[in-house]
Amino acid sequence: MEKNPHHLVLGELLDFLTGERRIDTHDERYRQKISKHLVQTLGYSKEDIRQNIVLAIAAGDQCASIKIDFLINQADKTCMLIKYAPGSLVTRRLSNLALSRVIHPYQIPIIVTTNGEDAEIINGLNGKVIGQGVDSIPSKIKLEKLDTAVSFPTISERLHEKASRIAYACEVDGACPCDTDVCLIQSK
Repeated sequence: MEKNPHHLVLGELLDFLTGERRIDTHDERYRQKISKHLVQTLGYSKEDIRQNIVLAIAAGDQCASIKIDFLINQADKTCMLIKYAPGSLVTRRLSNLALSRVIHPYQIPIIVTTNGEDAEIINGLNGKVIGQGVDSIPSKIKLEKLDTAVSFPTISERLHEKASRIAYACEVDGACPCDTDVCLIQSK
């Protein structure tokens, strides 16, 4: 288990999705709340949800790895990205939209930014806010209705590079120095 000097450690807890032990922090409690909401309220199976995905992002010669909280998969595609962070949702719009363009060679159609109490749902295709509040997070039934012919356009190499630079600027350059979810990678 990783230690994080940035957070008050409240003990240990069991991860709802995996049953693994985790350090109990306020942020981890919110992540657990989100995963329970996805399964118990929105109808996702635990197998639909990937969590704590490590993603490498770059800006020129600078590289870092960050964690994505949740990716929701349906029919061999990632349909929804969920990124938790405390505080303001609005300030994370651009970064999370950018992340949705560097994870796969296609656009993830739904992006959810949440602080555990509120949520903002963004259409990945046009960057517009399409929902507000945790109850607006699309259910499994709604995600199953996505038109795969238009919902997952290919991300060009140029757009991928731009999105990676934006994500790097927001997630790495803008990170708290004691944030252990961000890890600089030595450039070659």
